[in-house]
Amino acid sequence: MSSLSSSPARKKLIEVSIPLEAINAASAKEKSIRHGHPSTLHLWWARRPLAACRAILFAQLVDDPSAWPDRFPTVEARDAERRRLHRIIEAIVPWEATNNEAVLNAARWEIARSVAWGLGEEPPPQDDASAILDYLQAKAPPVYDPFSGGASIPLEAQRLGLRAYGSDLNPVAVLIGKALVEIPPKFAGCAPVNPDAQSDQRLVGKTWKGAQGLAEDVRWYGHWMRDEAERRIGHLYPQATLPNGSKATVIAWIWARTVRSPDPAAKGAMVPLVSSWVLSTKEGKKAWIEPIIDPSVQDGYRFEVRTGSLEKIHQTKLELGTKSAKGQAFNCILTGAPIERTYIQSEGKSGRLGTRLLCVVFEQNGKRGFLDPDRYDDHGITEQELSKYASDARSDFLAGETPTRAMITGGVCSAYGLSTWGDLFTSRQVVALTTYAELVAEARNRVLEDGIRLGEDAPSYADAVATYLGLGVGRLSDIQNALCRWEASKTQVRNLFSRQGMGMVWDFAENNLFNSAAGDFLTSLESLIKAIGSAPAKGTGSIKQLDATRNNYPVRPIVISTDPPYYDNIAYSILSDFFYAWHRKALINVWPDLFRRLTTPKEGELVATAYLHGGRAEAEAFFMKGMSDALAAMRKAATDGEPLVIYYAFKQSELAEEGLTSAGWASFLQAVVDAGLVVDGTWPVRTELANRMIGRDANALASSIVLVCRKRPEKAAVATRAEFLRELRRELPMAMKEIIAARVGPVDFEQAVIGPGMGVFTRYVKVLEEDDSVMSVKTALALINRARLEVDPTPAGNYDPATQVAIAWFQAHSYSEKTSGEAILLANAKGVALHDLFSAGVFHDGHGKVRLVKREDLPANWSPATDKTFTVWECVQHTARALDQGGSQAAAGLIKAMGRRAEDALSLAYRLYDIANARGDVIEARVYAELAAEWPDLEALAANLPDDALPRSTPIQPSLFG
Repeated sequence: MSSLSSSPARKKLIEVSIPLEAINAASAKEKSIRHGHPSTLHLWWARRPLAACRAILFAQLVDDPSAWPDRFPTVEARDAERRRLHRIIEAIVPWEATNNEAVLNAARWEIARSVAWGLGEEPPPQDDASAILDYLQAKAPPVYDPFSGGASIPLEAQRLGLRAYGSDLNPVAVLIGKALVEIPPKFAGCAPVNPDAQSDQRLVGKTWKGAQGLAEDVRWYGHWMRDEAERRIGHLYPQATLPNGSKATVIAWIWARTVRSPDPAAKGAMVPLVSSWVLSTKEGKKAWIEPIIDPSVQDGYRFEVRTGSLEKIHQTKLELGTKSAKGQAFNCILTGAPIERTYIQSEGKSGRLGTRLLCVVFEQNGKRGFLDPDRYDDHGITEQELSKYASDARSDFLAGETPTRAMITGGVCSAYGLSTWGDLFTSRQVVALTTYAELVAEARNRVLEDGIRLGEDAPSYADAVATYLGLGVGRLSDIQNALCRWEASKTQVRNLFSRQGMGMVWDFAENNLFNSAAGDFLTSLESLIKAIGSAPAKGTGSIKQLDATRNNYPVRPIVISTDPPYYDNIAYSILSDFFYAWHRKALINVWPDLFRRLTTPKEGELVATAYLHGGRAEAEAFFMKGMSDALAAMRKAATDGEPLVIYYAFKQSELAEEGLTSAGWASFLQAVVDAGLVVDGTWPVRTELANRMIGRDANALASSIVLVCRKRPEKAAVATRAEFLRELRRELPMAMKEIIAARVGPVDFEQAVIGPGMGVFTRYVKVLEEDDSVMSVKTALALINRARLEVDPTPAGNYDPATQVAIAWFQAHSYSEKTSGEAILLANAKGVALHDLFSAGVFHDGHGKVRLVKREDLPANWSPATDKTFTVWECVQHTARALDQGGSQAAAGLIKAMGRRAEDALSLAYRLYDIANARGDVIEARVYAELAAEWPDLEALAANLPDDALPRSTPIQPSLFG
């Protein structure tokens, strides 16, 4: 997508064209990758996909062919070179490419070539991987992400051979970044130091690539921690004795919270608050809990497990638990009396909620089952007995307050009395996690002793191993807490942060810490180890704890590629306090500066949280000021040769209501403008899986937009509203045409057009309204969107008159039937007779009534090669029909037969999508969206079709309409 602003710097590929569909497809697919993915090292929210980060960085650093007119002198040569660079991007974005050195080296060399040409040098040899890396480390500008979060961008910069820097205000994010980017290169190629590695002849003398040796030590000392923990606290997790007397491993205990019934008839019984009685919905393995009223037992009721088939009505009733179907929170199991939510909150805040065991999940010979709570012998291990062992932790490092206000999603549990971090865990979980946290320090000492041969590097190596083990404890806490749900569809415990919040869970599941499955430290550890082993572990990497608004960038000039926080979308600091407590307990002696505070920093976090800043207006002002300061600092530190890249993630609910002028998006762009940056382009990046046609009408908005920015010249001009609109209407058609040529689909088109539109707006230091007030970004966005709908990237003269009439009719009436008079008026305006519209096959003659010919009524044997009344309208409709009915081969044949008119047909498909989408016609919009999305593949298929395969008995005829 071309820039509409001038810059003396060489244009980069990202400013012209990227294979967006391939990047989006790989980004979406990556969400299902688990083994070895950095996200399995430790949870962080809203990570950018590695595929997108890798592709964007490549395109940000590689020159567009237009930057070298002497090397690529013709349009054809530049297009061919772009296609070659696109193929390289398409090769590096799949997950399988992350450790494919041949593919990565090809990409690294392209970056090195651009750097070398810019310096007037020759690049290193293409086949010398070591020389390429050395050149990039010495000559390529370093990449810096000042909002590094989960470290996806620095990690991918490192994977591409670049010097990688990042920083974040949040210590949990910094710890994750250090573990992924900073630590692995320091110990790349190191052999493990554990006793087995030094004595096992299979391991002695082995070559350890990257961080594999480090990962092996994390595994060994992690296993030692697990064995030692089991020795110390294994008795707290007794096996289950089944009715036949055999023993089975407990997988989980499922608990219900209880409250004293407000109904006097219940005689003070503590009754269960259950959100569902269902244990398993698997076919052939359905199981549920049946509550039995029994006055002879504690509180007058007990639970029994049932298995078998379930009628739908019965299952629906079971899924309701003790929740009221009439709006109250719950019903008393004994009397049916309503238990209001306010009553539960009051009891909870007074410390009067209890727990009761619903059932025990066991596993024997690989099969899972459910045991009645009365049949389980807990060997006297009660919550009351355990609480005295957990009390020290609860009054110490777990004494911090949980959130008291709702986040954007997920809610809070403090309203029900779970007001400290210690309240979020059963006493057994507190004892277990504390044991593991304390074992991290002991494991570090063992690494230090075993690694004495490392000399002065031994302490830092021991710190490295301890860091990963400490992250393992944090990772474990996500599935070892009293807010974990039982997932009946999979018969397993679901981790807390499968959602972005800490909402109350009434019936929760407690994993067995030593069950060799989910919830076991070794299971968590193995995922973490795979992430370490797959880290690039190359070159330079550094992650610091810094406030982006005050970052002086000691490393400069730098290439800025960053993923900032998103207005009011995620309260990172509040959520991450959950992990911070455990990380601090385990690692305060390893990273004393990182964990010097009792909680994560809140006051400087760039999130527009209304209740923290006194209201929405104050929160927006805080966000604007902070983001403008951060962007201004980036501008000062950035190179002049490369554009700045800034990701912005949309909150879908906000966009659905406000569209592309939403408050968060407009505020962010305003901060970009205020920082002195010119928006050079926008690329819509999506990370969601297949179903794209959802959201606002037919348009599934991108998960995030990549903003491409340049520094605005110091002497930029001032413009009036009229001048801005004039420039916008003059330049937007060509920019839209180039976006179509870059194969950005119709679904993403609206968002992509923001780039060139904002390019016009931001080239000026300010745009003045008629009353001399400064135009806001929100107003500019609305004007850009309006202009997009008013202008056509294809001049009207490129369409034959029949097509022009069809477009006007489609916009006004879609496929509805109207009087001939209306058609005659439109036809006369375009200088074409009504009978010619009928003979062209565009309109249906209903003898006094007229409508567009529907796709299902089109002749199956039509070809643009033989049609004597060829229209672009027919090209689009027939290709859509062929794609639906005959498949890709048939549609590709039509495109080949169109010849040069295929470009006009594609442009029309975009136009028709816009019309249908604006009207809310989801089905019709989907037709054109899918056609345009398939078009690049159809063109490639068409290029390989032999001429004799096409229905081309006569040469292409000129249009009857000129």
